[in-house]
Amino acid sequence: MEIWQLLLLAAVGIAAGWLNVMAGGGSLLTVPVMLFMGIPGPVANGTNRIAILAQNVSAVTAFRRRGFSDFRLSLSLSLAASIGALGGASVGVHLSGEWFDRVLALVMIAVMVLMATGHDKVRTADTGAQPRNLAWGHLLMVGAGFWGGFIQIGVGFILMPILHRVLGLDLVRVNMHKVFIVLVYTIVALLVFA
Repeated sequence: MEIWQLLLLAAVGIAAGWLNVMAGGGSLLTVPVMLFMGIPGPVANGTNRIAILAQNVSAVTAFRRRGFSDFRLSLSLSLAASIGALGGASVGVHLSGEWFDRVLALVMIAVMVLMATGHDKVRTADTGAQPRNLAWGHLLMVGAGFWGGFIQIGVGFILMPILHRVLGLDLVRVNMHKVFIVLVYTIVALLVFA
């Protein structure tokens, strides 16, 4: 790779990491940049997981240092999401480059519409409120995990409403659980892509 490509990847990686930890959508930057650089779609999809893994290790650590952790709930939600991620990644590795590009284009349009219309927003909730609808939340995590394992792009916009609207968590706890869930199912997806 040339120097400009490495610098571009580093800059996009920093921006994507910040976006992913705050809400989601960082893969909307990283995957298209890798495609622009000539990396085949399925390879870019799998490679993107390495950065996601690193940023979520960092985010989980930062949340824990600041006193935000509920490993019991995070782990149970992560295990549900990992079941879906295993299936999603299995589909993702078999998607040919041409079909991956088509799916990617549709996903990017859908995520941009969500962002433009504000349907991805999380409103404030009572801090410290106990989670509700746990069975429903865990079931939805399987679907979110499938999506995350399959393509990853926009998964934050799926996880946040599940954690906020279904489980009733406040914004800090939504992000705390989100980064843990993504960390765990990304390990599963990365193993499949590898």
